[in-house]
Amino acid sequence: MGNFVINNEWVSLSKLDEILNSGVNVCLSNSVRSTVAKCRDYLDDKVKRHDHLIYGVNTGFGSLCNTAISENDLGKLQKNLVISHACGAGEEAPSELVKRMLVLKAMGLSHGSSGAQVETIERLLYLYNNDIIPVVYQQGSLGASGDLAPLAHMSLPLIGEGEVYYKGEKRNSSDVNSELNLDPIVLRSKEGLALLNGTQFMSAYASYAVSNGYKLWNQFNLIGALSLEAYDGRLNPFQSNVNEIRNQKGQIEVAENVRAILAGSEMIVREKEHVQDPYSFRCMPQVHGASKDAIDYASTIVEREINAVTDNPTVFPDEDDVVSAGNFHGQPLAITMDFLAIALAELGSISERRVYKLISGTRGLPAFLVAEPGLNSGFMIPQYTGASIVSQNKQLCTPASIDSIDSSNGQEDHVSMGANAATKLYRIVQNCYSIQGIELLNAAQGMDFRTEKSSPLIEKLRSDYRKEVPFVKDDQYLHPLIKKSVNFVKCMV
Repeated sequence: MGNFVINNEWVSLSKLDEILNSGVNVCLSNSVRSTVAKCRDYLDDKVKRHDHLIYGVNTGFGSLCNTAISENDLGKLQKNLVISHACGAGEEAPSELVKRMLVLKAMGLSHGSSGAQVETIERLLYLYNNDIIPVVYQQGSLGASGDLAPLAHMSLPLIGEGEVYYKGEKRNSSDVNSELNLDPIVLRSKEGLALLNGTQFMSAYASYAVSNGYKLWNQFNLIGALSLEAYDGRLNPFQSNVNEIRNQKGQIEVAENVRAILAGSEMIVREKEHVQDPYSFRCMPQVHGASKDAIDYASTIVEREINAVTDNPTVFPDEDDVVSAGNFHGQPLAITMDFLAIALAELGSISERRVYKLISGTRGLPAFLVAEPGLNSGFMIPQYTGASIVSQNKQLCTPASIDSIDSSNGQEDHVSMGANAATKLYRIVQNCYSIQGIELLNAAQGMDFRTEKSSPLIEKLRSDYRKEVPFVKDDQYLHPLIKKSVNFVKCMV
């Protein structure tokens, strides 16, 4: 299968997904090893010949930045930093996102501006390549001085502390290290900061959300087109001329996408009795398109971030300079993730409105999409479920990035709260899959009451879906069908 070699060339988000999904091992190129070693040697030499304080190298941290640390204690200082900052709380971060954190942290340190040892970066990649997943908690980062608490938990196994998942079991890192004959990494000056300062927790969630955002957008177009067919909707709001004169790129894409999806449909070309459709159908290009533009914007910002150096201080060996600045501040990601949250929530919101119309007993469809309404409640309550989830998404869209709480005795006096934006966004992504599954459940049921065929793409979707989720003739226990429907949309390619 081969390896992916980190060589400090630009990594696109699609390439990152390819690496993560393919199962290939990740390693450092020889040139990267040389660059990293050069920076590490420079920093060691600078500590020996420099009689001034260098933040995080021979000083304490945060508001203790003016407290000098003796040369003999520099390694202990870094170990203490990792241990003391591992104070996360709440739910565990999903393992797939912790794997992202590992590879993103290795990429960030590989630029040779962080002072990390080659051995430290390679140990991160060893964990990644061997599915040794550190236990990381979702709460604890202010998203300003890096993702301190989550990255501390991620880093604990390097020094033989904390817990990991290995071969499906949660175990002490020290036991796994012993089993694999791994000696703990002895951190050198600045390395603890190199590991803990950085935006890799936020970046892992953000890159995941962008990837799933594109997937959700594509599938909402497809399932929305099925809903349009089931509702006997009109195609003319999707024709090219009316959308092109709006000049919005995403809108034009959606209209073109839906036209392609419905090409060859008998249902869409049959004569319509109604002059126009409700907004949730005829404004799909405008609403879905606005979300697509937002996803594209988020993709640009997040891709920049995963290719950046985001720890502090930043080391420039060729310029003999160590700069204490603010590249760890998560504001670019925080604002972007709040924006992306709104964009994805709106895809779910308009989806639920289409469901509401499908069960309304209009356009020749039976009330609540069941042949004998009254005796049967049919799909009355799945719409309630969708409405509940949409409402929760609205609550989760309250921006995190506008909040800030002073920390570290006032030294860190403005924070991004980007980690909270990240975890909220993750929940919105999962909620959107649930909403999407509910729309597909209703759209397929509605289309089964039609005699005309839809397009080959829609008919393929219906055929595949009916292998997993049957038509509902009479009232039955619907939770298992909703669960199957949500799993179906999550597994769509």
